[in-house]
Amino acid sequence: MLDLKEKYIVNKQQKQVAVQLDMKTFKRLEEVLEDYALAQYMIESENDEKLSLNEAQVYYKKLKKK
Repeated sequence: MLDLKEKYIVNKQQKQVAVQLDMKTFKRLEEVLEDYALAQYMIESENDEKLSLNEAQVYYKKLKKK
């Protein structure tokens, strides 16, 4: 689990309105979120059509030309 060392930003009424994180923590949190999103995408696309190696190479060559 992440060891968050957050600092809260408050308004005049002392209501928390924002959070401040150090860059190391922010970058780690960003990595965790990206990994989670990728895993979710992989699960969702599990039943999508699969390409053979040759089909994938042809497809990606077309993308590079655009």
